Amino acid sequence: MAFTAKDVKTLREMTGVGMMDCKKALTESDGDMDKAVEYLREKGLAAAQKKAGRIAAEGMAYAAVIDGIGVAVEVNAETDFVGKNEKFVDFVKGVAATVAKCAPADLDALMNCKYMDTDLTVTQQQQEMVLVIGENIQVRRFERFAEGFNVPYIHAGGKIGVIVNLSVEGDIDATDIGKDVAMQIAALNPRFWDKSLVTQEVLDEEKKIMLAQMDNDPKMASKPLQVKEKIVVGKLNKFYTENCLLQQEFVKDNDMTVEQYINSAAKALGGKVVFNKAVRFEKGEGIEKKQENFAEEIANMVK
Repeated sequence: MAFTAKDVKTLREMTGVGMMDCKKALTESDGDMDKAVEYLREKGLAAAQKKAGRIAAEGMAYAAVIDGIGVAVEVNAETDFVGKNEKFVDFVKGVAATVAKCAPADLDALMNCKYMDTDLTVTQQQQEMVLVIGENIQVRRFERFAEGFNVPYIHAGGKIGVIVNLSVEGDIDATDIGKDVAMQIAALNPRFWDKSLVTQEVLDEEKKIMLAQMDNDPKMASKPLQVKEKIVVGKLNKFYTENCLLQQEFVKDNDMTVEQYINSAAKALGGKVVFNKAVRFEKGEGIEKKQENFAEEIANMVK
């Protein structure tokens, strides 16, 4: 039974498998669509599903401003080598462009959006990349800032991606300010943007730890509680400078905080800049990587 290019396209849309694999499936199945689907399930999709079970902790964290919209995405692969593959990088950039255009509410919504300049969903395009590249590939997370002045920063070719969102007053270009702040975020990874965002629960826990440390210190244990609490207040100020972006020492000039740097740099340009928010994605962050034990593997092979 003969088949057409339209049949190949239909099969690809039905299965999410690459064009060449769909053509081969129709050839092997004499153009029978049902048999071709079954063939792909046995061959192509089975392979893709097997790859999907493998740990993907490498890949790329990417940040960009697209038509004024700030976008950060993380897409994972199994090896660092694939993370540098041109087709993989193009796929990541396409995911970011889709986020900017589609404004998805969450990851599930993104995966159902039409991937840029194709008739495929992001899920289908991801499946195609799995088959083309031969590794498990997963779009993991994204962030989208539609308002304000956005500045992207990518560290070490995709190890870390940062988007900084600012409010800018006056006819000034705040790109350099945003980039300096983004580099600070990439380097120091602050827990909070500002001390006002530190919850009472976090403060109570820090106080508890500090008091316990003093109780276990022979030089401090005998001091009155009131004295210890005053010391805790001083230590909390240090906690803010270490953990809150705007209160941190600015890495390029330790004589000022990040907040002071933003104000000073904006004033020098003749305007005003306020830090709103940011996002920092580090590839593989929080993913448990597989630890290979080659000696054990070889031992098991010779048993």
